[in-house]
Parts: sequence; structure tokens; C-alpha cells
Amino acid sequence: MRLALLLVLLLVGTARASDPSALWHIVHDRCVPNEQQHGDPAPCALVDLAAGYVVLKDIVGATQFLLLPTARITGIESPELLAPGAPDYMQDAWEARRFTKARAPAPLSRQDLSLAVNSVFGRSQNQLHVHIDCLRADVRDALAAHLAGISDAWAPFPVLLAGERYIARRLVAPDLAGVNPFLLLADSSPGVRAHMGDYTLVVAGAVFAGKPGFVLLADHADPVLGNFGSGEALQDHECALARR
Repeated sequence: MRLALLLVLLLVGTARASDPSALWHIVHDRCVPNEQQHGDPAPCALVDLAAGYVVLKDIVGATQFLLLPTARITGIESPELLAPGAPDYMQDAWEARRFTKARAPAPLSRQDLSLAVNSVFGRSQNQLHVHIDCLRADVRDALAAHLAGISDAWAPFPVLLAGERYIARRLVAPDLAGVNPFLLLADSSPGVRAHMGDYTLVVAGAVFAGKPGFVLLADHADPVLGNFGSGEALQDHECALARR
């Protein structure tokens, strides 16, 4: 019965995504050729051919941008993300937060900003895309309230975030250069590496005792229970924090 319900949920999700390669076509067929031929990244906001990624304004929300590889990488489950020397897509996405900040109606702090990658169940597109946007105000407040209890090891976060139970760990560093959050998640516990597609990963800006860093959050999807592993749900695509 559980398997049958899961198959139904998967079929519904598939039907919802009319073209799961739509983002790939924007990157591969429009942004990259336009940059190569005319020096114009449109319809993307940025094309970095050397680093192998683009930044695209998402059609949803006022401040949401997406970082996408120029290579064909399906999503969080792709082994390329865990390979030695894997591109620093999360660092590139963190640097691209400048696009979100430019769109916000007021200045944003480090703690207001986040990156999110959904699980295979929580996405409609089969091209890796990192959501770059503001945190939900309640999520930011929850992280601030429990920041002192977050350590360098993965552990359950003490309260629900957007109705789901996440695990969390801290990372004290000014940026994500040379750090691979996908690898940190894969090594969080036995069995995770083999099932990365079941997980969602969120990186939230933080400050620990005056030192810049990040809170890494992860959740395991369970579609049968209505948890599709969508870390994007921790973000606010209208960025109410900029108006608070």
C-alpha cells in the first residue's frame, strides 16, 4: 500500500512538471549561446563560462534567483557534486546573493540570506538549480534563538522549520570557498551518500560570536507523509525581512 501511494505521488509530481528540462533549455539554448556570440547573458543575469554556471532570475517572487551549472547535472543526487575537485556551486551561489540584495527594498544582513537545493521529490526541474533568496522571517528567528546550540556535528534542530524536522550543523567561515556542503551532507551519517536524492539542503548565513559563518540544514523527504524535501520552503520569495 505504501509503495502504491508513493507511485501515485510520483506520477502527480511528474504531471505537474510539463517540461522538466525547461531550465536546461534556457541555460544551454539561450543564455550560454547569447553570451558566447554577443557578450550578453540574457535572459540570464550572469553567465560565467570559465566557472561553468549561470545566474537566472526566477519567475517566482521579487528577489529569488537561481544558480545553474552550464553542464548537464540533474540535481542533488548527481555524483558529480561529490567528486574530488567538484565545482564550488554553493560558493558561486553565495556570491550571487548580490542579485537578491539588489532587488530587495532595503538592506539585507548575512543572516537574512540563504541557499536551497530541493530533493528529487521537491523539484519540478531536472537540472541542478540552487535557490538564492531571503529566509522566511520565522525561520531566521528560530535559527537566531537556537544558534548557540548548533555545533560542528550534524544534530536534530530543536524545533520544526516550515513544519518539518531538520538536522543542522554550523560552519564558521566567511564564505564557502573550498567547502562542499553536498559532501558534508553525504558524510553526515551512513547511508546518506547512496540516497542523496532523498535529501534537501539549505545553507543560511549566520554569525557565531562575531565570526561569520553558516548554518547548514538538511531534511530527508518522505512523500508518503507529505514531506517532499523542499528546503526552498524555508525561503521567502517576497523577502518580508527587507521590510521588517
